[in-house]
Amino acid sequence: MAVRKLGHVGIFAQDFEKMRNFYSNTIGLTVTDETPTAAFMSSRPEEEHHELLVAKAGDGQRTHMQQLSFNCQSLADIRGYYQKFKTQGVRVARAVSHGNAVGLYFYDPEGNYCELYWTTPFKARQPYGVAVDLTQPENEILRVIEADVKIHGATGHRDPESFVRQREQFIQDGMQV
Repeated sequence: MAVRKLGHVGIFAQDFEKMRNFYSNTIGLTVTDETPTAAFMSSRPEEEHHELLVAKAGDGQRTHMQQLSFNCQSLADIRGYYQKFKTQGVRVARAVSHGNAVGLYFYDPEGNYCELYWTTPFKARQPYGVAVDLTQPENEILRVIEADVKIHGATGHRDPESFVRQREQFIQDGMQV
């Protein structure tokens, strides 16, 4: 016996409509089925009926999770979400190179910590976290990541100061942080 993959995640929502609309309209998941208190959503509905269930919370029900992550097909997708979040006022935590992935971390309307990520072609030991500037052209982003991985890929790398500078840049650019 072996688990093949994670099938889906369910979360409770205090404001069901707001959370349903965020995950369908802002993130782009397809609502595959719906009741007045539950929305079943998928990024690939022809293959997987639902990967996320948003359920209306009852009294006292809350969601407590470390993070909810969504895999994207390309670095262009991550950069596109960055711009979309900026225009829609989505609260962004950080944009990071993990060496083996580029992640855009953000909060949904109820404060759940989420990530959109793209897997790079590079190998890097974890933990690995360096701020990445998603306003740069893709080839420049990849050049910087590859150069850093060549130095730190085998050992892992954390650069907390890069995130301090990034946060200042986010604020200067009018991002919600």
